[in-house]
Amino acid sequence: MTNPIVPCLWFDGNAEEAMRFYVGILPDSSIDHINTSPADWPGGKAGDVLTVEATLKGAPYLALNGGSGTEFNDAISLQVHTGDQAETDRYWNALIADGGEEMACSWCKDRFGVRWQVVPRTLMEGLRSNDARERERVFLAMAEMVKIDVAAIEAARRGNKG
Repeated sequence: MTNPIVPCLWFDGNAEEAMRFYVGILPDSSIDHINTSPADWPGGKAGDVLTVEATLKGAPYLALNGGSGTEFNDAISLQVHTGDQAETDRYWNALIADGGEEMACSWCKDRFGVRWQVVPRTLMEGLRSNDARERERVFLAMAEMVKIDVAAIEAARRGNKG
């Protein structure tokens, strides 16, 4: 069965490298197929990698070597949910390694320019709480963070300072 929506990420010649990087850090991930160009084209030669079909955390993605002139920006990000601080740290550190950068409120940018949100489940639970005061405490705690501190979010959910 074909998925009804498959995100396509546009890279400048390094789609395979990027997808191998993501597969290496995300569980339940694989490179499913590498498609090479059957002929020369404005962005490359016959035999060059054109697209990479991959599964990232169980979801299908397509990476396209679309050429230069198109860069990733904040208008779209990939969210990875985590269960605890160790998992949050592992993804965060891997994504910002080798030229990535920290942003704010769970956001970071990897070395390919893709924006990510590394989001502990407790953060989302707090932001969805039926208790308006809990939602506010969690929101305000998150707003002061770059990488999310799970213990601080859990303390905010309980109404503690930390």
